[in-house]
Amino acid sequence: MNQPASSAPNSSGSVERTRQVGYAVFLLVLAFGAGYIATHLIADLSPVREGSLFPYLMLGAALLIALGFEFVNGFHDTANAVATVIYTHSLTPNVAVIWSGMWNFLGVMVSSGAVAFGILQLLPVELILQVGSGAGFAMVFALLIAAIMWNLATWYFGLPSSSSHTLIGSIIGVGLMNQLMHGPTGTSGVDWGQALGVGKSLLFSPIVGFLCAALLLLVLKALVRIPDLYQEPPKDQPPPFWIRCLLILTCTGVSFAHGSNDGQKGMGLIMLILIGTVPTAYALNKAVTPAETQTFVAVANQAAATFGKYTNGVAPSANPRADVEHYVQHRELTPAVLPAVQQLSTSLATAVGASGSMAAVPQRDVDNVRNTMYLVSEAIRLIEKSGKPAFAADDKLAIDNYRKQLDHATKFIPTWVKVAVAIALGLGTMVGWKRIVVTVGEKIGKQHLTYGQGASAELVAMLTIGAADAYGLPVSTTHVLSSGVAGTMAANGSGLQWSTVRSLVLAWVLTLPASIVLAGGLYWLFRSVA
Repeated sequence: MNQPASSAPNSSGSVERTRQVGYAVFLLVLAFGAGYIATHLIADLSPVREGSLFPYLMLGAALLIALGFEFVNGFHDTANAVATVIYTHSLTPNVAVIWSGMWNFLGVMVSSGAVAFGILQLLPVELILQVGSGAGFAMVFALLIAAIMWNLATWYFGLPSSSSHTLIGSIIGVGLMNQLMHGPTGTSGVDWGQALGVGKSLLFSPIVGFLCAALLLLVLKALVRIPDLYQEPPKDQPPPFWIRCLLILTCTGVSFAHGSNDGQKGMGLIMLILIGTVPTAYALNKAVTPAETQTFVAVANQAAATFGKYTNGVAPSANPRADVEHYVQHRELTPAVLPAVQQLSTSLATAVGASGSMAAVPQRDVDNVRNTMYLVSEAIRLIEKSGKPAFAADDKLAIDNYRKQLDHATKFIPTWVKVAVAIALGLGTMVGWKRIVVTVGEKIGKQHLTYGQGASAELVAMLTIGAADAYGLPVSTTHVLSSGVAGTMAANGSGLQWSTVRSLVLAWVLTLPASIVLAGGLYWLFRSVA
């Protein structure tokens, strides 16, 4: 496969020096990041007392596979971000990859975690609650290995497949197989309501990318009548300064947005791994201060009193945890659910209040407290989504505040996890960028990518991914950008290489079913031998 045109001068001294400096800086960041991760991981695990090495071995293996997923994610998604600046000669390939990696890193570091934990809501609730069991580890290994296998296969053939689609399909595959293996009772399958919402965002994002990029290019051609913007760039010649700044700015925006959105998808799974292997260290957010803990206790008691208004005199449940878990699994709001949520809220306030802070909750109770918090938070989400019962405005505010407190205590991502994900993404980009960049830059359209096309596709991708991140929705950087490039080619009359377009559409269509089958099969295999 030929090197992109902009890499031809690599033999020149200045480009070689730039490449060497860039790699030296990246290796320095890598060394610093590895040291930072190791230091904080050791500090987190030092208070943990395990009777054997097995949990630590499982932790190491699972983290390696999870970061491997992010590494392969860098092959695909981050490579898309640099395609336009490379093929318009705005940046040399090595500089573009390092620049994009840096902004991916920053995007990951400021991410909220909303996308990460939103994806986890697709998983069967009993596997989340028992993630440290054999079934829990089978789930994590199956969906990650399936996602890596499919992403590697599509990358090998140079197809910009979506890591987001792959991961969602893997989660659905595990959920379906879990239900098939246990029958309709006693277990949950896929949260189809949540899956539909995620599926819509993934399905419509490439359509939005195609149409909006095409429209933006047409508007640009009508308003900015500079012929050089819409013609094939001269070989090895960078664009005019202002155009170059625009293209670098949009590449920066896409890279940052990718880090803040796609970078989260592996974080939620890493947190599940940490909770399953060493719950005493990661099940509860130990950064919650004693003052915040007292606020939690007060809010939990207030919420318990609020739920009491809607129990309709139903007697307290004999097993409130089982009642709430059944509701979260099957969405059946029986009369026992609200009294059970009230009881669990009171017990949480008592348990946490007696400890004085989240960090001081006894090790023997940490896992149970975390799972109870998770169940109550999910139950509140589902109750409010169903609209039954209809809470008064003041009561809804109290319950929403309570749910925020629950999520703050359980849905957190340590900084070292973000650093690890960012480094894995950056390494993946540096290793595997070329195959996807060549496809986006050369094989979608019949003509070379122009400055205007590159800017339009990147700007639409940046805004689409940024908006999705603000709403906690996962979208595919790959599909938004590659469809945006296709849209600009169509709008510019450049023509499309239909063989490539067919391959892209085929990868788009097959990714979900292929990852569902792969993950489901692997989950069955792991459960059979475990």
